[in-house]
Amino acid sequence: MTRRRLRDSHPVMVLRWLRAGLLSVLAVTTLLCLMVEDRAGDQIAASDRTKGAMRDIDQAHEQAVKAEAALMAVSRIDDPVSIALTGAGADFTDAASRISSHLTSATEGNGAGRRGLSHIQFVQGQLATSVQQANAAVLDGAPAVVTVCEALRAPREHEGKGAVRFTGGLEQSLLDLHELESDAEKAQLESDWRDRRLLWPLFMAPLTVMLLLVGATARVVTRRFRRYPSPALALALPATASVDVLMCVYRPLDAAIALPVLAAAGALTYLAYRPRLAEYRFPR
Repeated sequence: MTRRRLRDSHPVMVLRWLRAGLLSVLAVTTLLCLMVEDRAGDQIAASDRTKGAMRDIDQAHEQAVKAEAALMAVSRIDDPVSIALTGAGADFTDAASRISSHLTSATEGNGAGRRGLSHIQFVQGQLATSVQQANAAVLDGAPAVVTVCEALRAPREHEGKGAVRFTGGLEQSLLDLHELESDAEKAQLESDWRDRRLLWPLFMAPLTVMLLLVGATARVVTRRFRRYPSPALALALPATASVDVLMCVYRPLDAAIALPVLAAAGALTYLAYRPRLAEYRFPR
């Protein structure tokens, strides 16, 4: 019934329907571009914050290595009385303070959610415990200080064939924390709104509809009007296709580039139908 009605319709009415369909496809494509850029932009911004947290954790690890070296230097003092008077040392105290500061900064950019926050708090507690142990060890002499140094750089514990995260010393825990945030950052960059497996069908579907409508328009203009299709329509199709493809490749394309191109494609589409539609005027 629909096919017969379409066949019996006046060519001008068919062209109007086709033009409305093409403009609707362009509107849908524009909305998709805005939505994908907004969602993907949020994920990119989140990954940037997570990268900042990873840099803070790296700096905290550097300070942990310096703290362990400063404490090791104290352990080389032979006189127990001198060790007790010296204490853990200013270098160790300053490094421990910087570690705490960097961990606080990393909390703001944490991308691993509650799990990441929980592990940051765990490492902060591990830092406080290490400082307490160092302050107590200097009163017991060099061997106790060496024991604390060994605890700071202790590796992960193994369960079966694999090592378990956050079971080592402070230095290893900071490396584990960096690894945890790195996993979160990869997940943010590979979210659904930046996944090519979603973007390609999402943008190719309206492009396919547009291609069919352009083909139907060319058929109507050629067979009913005995004219060639407008070159403007031939330009609108590749312009829209370029935006669709680049949205999938760049994940996403900047809207400042996509929107003017789609607006130009809409204007070309409107102008492509105007000469044929202007040949007929229907009374109201």
